Amino acid sequence: QHALNSGVRRYHVAPVLCQRAKVAMSHFEPNEYINYEKLEKNISIVRKRLDRPLTLSEKIVYGHLDDPAKQEIERGKTYLRLRPDRVAMQDATAQMAMLQFISSGLPKVAVPSTIHCDHLIEAQSGGEKDLQRAKDINQEVYNFLSTAGAKYGVGFWKPGSGIIHQIILENYSYPGVMLIGTDSHTPNGGGLGGICIGVGGADAVDVMAGIPWELKCPKVIGVKLTGKLSGWTSPKDVILKVAGILTVKGGTGAIIEYHGPGVDSISCTGMATICNMGAEIGATTSIFPYNERMKKYLGKTGRADIAALADEFKQHLVPDSGCQYDQVIEINLSELKPHINGPFTPDLAHPVSDIGAVAEKEGWPVDIRVGLIGSCTNSSYEDMGRSAAVAKQALAHGLKCKSKFTITPGSEQIRATIERDGYAKILREVGGLVLANACGPCIGQWDRKDIKKGEKNTIVTSYNRNFTGRNDANPETHAFVTSPEIVTALSIAGTLKFNPETDYLTGADGKKFKLEAPDADELPKLEFDPGQDTYQYPPKDGSGQHVDVSPTSQRLQLLEPFDKWDGKDLEDMLILIKVKGKCTTDHISAAGPWLKFRGHLDNISNNLLIGAINIENGKANSVRNALTQEFGPVPDTARYYKKMGVKWAVIGDENYGEGSSREHAALEPRHLGGRVIITKSFARIHETNLKKQGLLPLTFADPADYNKIHPVDKLSIVGLKDFTPGKPLKCIIKHPNGSQETIMLNHTFNESQIEWFQAGSALNRMKELQQKSS
Repeated sequence: QHALNSGVRRYHVAPVLCQRAKVAMSHFEPNEYINYEKLEKNISIVRKRLDRPLTLSEKIVYGHLDDPAKQEIERGKTYLRLRPDRVAMQDATAQMAMLQFISSGLPKVAVPSTIHCDHLIEAQSGGEKDLQRAKDINQEVYNFLSTAGAKYGVGFWKPGSGIIHQIILENYSYPGVMLIGTDSHTPNGGGLGGICIGVGGADAVDVMAGIPWELKCPKVIGVKLTGKLSGWTSPKDVILKVAGILTVKGGTGAIIEYHGPGVDSISCTGMATICNMGAEIGATTSIFPYNERMKKYLGKTGRADIAALADEFKQHLVPDSGCQYDQVIEINLSELKPHINGPFTPDLAHPVSDIGAVAEKEGWPVDIRVGLIGSCTNSSYEDMGRSAAVAKQALAHGLKCKSKFTITPGSEQIRATIERDGYAKILREVGGLVLANACGPCIGQWDRKDIKKGEKNTIVTSYNRNFTGRNDANPETHAFVTSPEIVTALSIAGTLKFNPETDYLTGADGKKFKLEAPDADELPKLEFDPGQDTYQYPPKDGSGQHVDVSPTSQRLQLLEPFDKWDGKDLEDMLILIKVKGKCTTDHISAAGPWLKFRGHLDNISNNLLIGAINIENGKANSVRNALTQEFGPVPDTARYYKKMGVKWAVIGDENYGEGSSREHAALEPRHLGGRVIITKSFARIHETNLKKQGLLPLTFADPADYNKIHPVDKLSIVGLKDFTPGKPLKCIIKHPNGSQETIMLNHTFNESQIEWFQAGSALNRMKELQQKSS
């Protein structure tokens, strides 16, 4: 205990001393303990009620119920009230989350929480220079997050620490934990057997405020893995294959639970890669059962005490024999081939052996301009080692990358360790540029100079998303997602037409050679090198800490409460835009250069829906102002309607709001006067974010009714006085010629969510309840 309080970053405790002992959730919170006893007790109560074998997902989710004895439980239907163990926030979303928490008036967070500075560092020149530049540019934001963390009891990981999900895996995730994070790739922690769920900032505020968190009871999709990974096939190929099967919305409302004998052939960080990209199929989260690979990783990251405790409670950290899944997919890892997915969507799956021919047929550029490895999905020690193993072979034959090549370490610990063990040196020698320990190009933080906007080109990455313009803001960049070792091989060859399993390269001596499948240690033989200490502990008492938000700041803005519902139906709303096709959170609230405004709601609202395609003219950021009949930018039109006191709606297509957890995509329409979003279907996180901000996310009872609404129509939502769970609402469509028609709209609101709408937002409702309580 003395060693912990003295700030020692790693410690080992004999497992025999840990059994049934108090074990800290992390090195950084020595007085916050893992509570497997409560998990065990809740599971026992639910098991007696349901009287059937439980999946692993159910054990951990139901094990965190606020009231396991009375909670109604029906997969895919009922809403669960849960008590997560902790919260994690990345810096782009933490700004709004902390601003909302400040608005709540509470003195301190109720559960262990952390802030991670990884999103605001732009890739430009290389690690050290880019990091220093980011510190200079974002000083105001970093100071706000640092002081807010100190005041409200939140741990602060400084810029340069690494990517939030890698930090969580190294320090905070553990078997059986329930963690919510303000980033859609929070499920990365499922690689250590935790239920880790991506949410918007308002959900995080609920948990930090000590309020039970609501989640629709997820279905469970089982993915049975048989066989064994080998050769060029990697864990990334498992999720690329699953994405091809389920598509970008096939996992919506479900947890993906991997099981079967093939699990044991995957490293812990490989399991994290698979869980990470479950976000790309819309899954609530993904998880693997506790096994020896996790135990090995826990030990190597200084958490042998947690592994010993998990061993004792292992029956609760694996699925019951005979448990039932809502759907089962089976993948034989021995037959799985390396995959590459894209362009423009992460579920367009191709075997690497086919991609060259497919690209030529489709007219996609086959020459690779840039290869990029790293990101929260693939930046582990094993990933870097396998890439270095490929690079080393090329160097032995006198070759370097034909394409530009970048490397993003996942954390300061990974950076320091690959420097020590020589991987970074090899990757530099083959032509690579090592970037800062941050998200960088994966989220559009890339000052790309090698092409002009509008230039058609191809990049290959080990990232997770490849939506149009996501990485470099160029809509003509064809981005493909694959494993780090395949990215490295393709970057050396410089073309999509190269298949490393069968094709030959020509060495500097003119002789042909074939790359051998890479082999690398999953964990370093020595201990991890922790690198620089980048963590700021919150003080025991932060009441005297001052948090600065200047009223003239262009980066930060204190929040004003949204207006309360006036008790009337929403009549004669204008349609801001009828969206055609895919509309992700990138389309609704762009990232890249807009990240700097994530703490200033009014400024960032100038990017509202600028990437969405208007069905009326097939253009982005060009809509008809129904009051002036002039076409103009979407945000300007929304501001004009707000100024004139006119409410408006958005009409969307399938899986509206897929992608990032960014709640700005819900805050912005609410701030600019929007009231209703009507679509064929929603992505889970975005639908919840809309509800939290007092908007009405509604779906067509008949998806064909999407075609009945035209951009020039007016809409009225009828029946809000009798707004009840499960009861559809009427929508009256008024056409310009005076005719009307009525359609029905479905919703998934429960009673408390209806109260959010009536109060104006979930935060408003929280304040109402606090006032009644006091």
